[in-house]
Amino acid sequence: MIDVRRIVFVLVILVDVLSGGSYGSADEPPHYDVRYYIDGDGNRQPTMTVADWERRRRNVLQRMQEVMGQLPDQATRLAPTFEVLEETELVNQIWRQHIRYEVEPSDWVSAYLLWDKSEDEKRPAMLCLHQTTSIGKQEPAGMGGSSNLHYGLELAQRGYVVFIPDYPSFGDYPYDFDQHSEWKSGSLKAVWNNIRAVDLLQSLANVEDDRIGVIGHSLGGHNSIFTAVFDQRLKVVVTSCGFTRFHKYYAGNLRGWTSPRYMPAIDQVYHCDPNQVPFDFPELVAAIAPRGFFTNSPQGDDNFDCQGVRETIAAAEFVYKLYEKPENLRAIYPDCQHDFPTEAREQAYRFLDQHLKP
Repeated sequence: MIDVRRIVFVLVILVDVLSGGSYGSADEPPHYDVRYYIDGDGNRQPTMTVADWERRRRNVLQRMQEVMGQLPDQATRLAPTFEVLEETELVNQIWRQHIRYEVEPSDWVSAYLLWDKSEDEKRPAMLCLHQTTSIGKQEPAGMGGSSNLHYGLELAQRGYVVFIPDYPSFGDYPYDFDQHSEWKSGSLKAVWNNIRAVDLLQSLANVEDDRIGVIGHSLGGHNSIFTAVFDQRLKVVVTSCGFTRFHKYYAGNLRGWTSPRYMPAIDQVYHCDPNQVPFDFPELVAAIAPRGFFTNSPQGDDNFDCQGVRETIAAAEFVYKLYEKPENLRAIYPDCQHDFPTEAREQAYRFLDQHLKP
């Protein structure tokens, strides 16, 4: 049977090519255009199949690592190891373990594990990443900070096994970036620690190892995206106030991305110029397809411009449609500031349930 939708889809791309659209120049096009890939001769070609997009996706991963540093080889990963430091019973049989887990030889990260001890069967798990806050993991665990950011505790109450690590240099994880020159960026170091967290979750007897997602706000929001692009075991991503197109981040001033906690190369190599940075968020969101992606992006967020998010989602829709999974891409734009309000969290949790619960 003829697939009319596929024919229309291909014709739209061909019309763009023939009309001298975004594929008409041999120069590198804007990174928010995800409708092309580079062929073996170095020329841009319109993306018409999933295989075409996978070629572009590999290029995106390569360019991310040009900025962040090279992700270590999987062969270097240690067997998951952790130690329980303290265990606390909360209300309604929610248990919280304060643990530390080994991510590299002699590098131990402080984290919390939360779960409902009344349930014996295996259940889905969530990696929960905190915002920029001195208390780190304590905020998602419901131990301080904003009640709107207690999503780790709330997800444990909804039946998830929840893992909440400290980002390097926050909470109980002191980290001197100057003493660790083997890591080109704090962003990649955090990604690596999160990958090791997924390793640990998959080793737990009460976790469905193929039903793991990630959620985060602000710092945790883009940390979630970066981690999910590299680690396809994460089946669904929820990011709150975590990104915008680089050109829309403070009108293109990328200084906020350049500290040792993030990506110093954006300044040192690319001069804080969004035209020079070799990747952008439309590519990253598209690189998560066809897995579930949900963003809470408030209209009044003064960190991550809402219009840049809308443009990112509009671009990534192309790839989700290519996979015939447009319903797996969802964005909401509440009328508030840099926050994760109750109704937005409820929508996010329902999205997670659709993707992770039978």
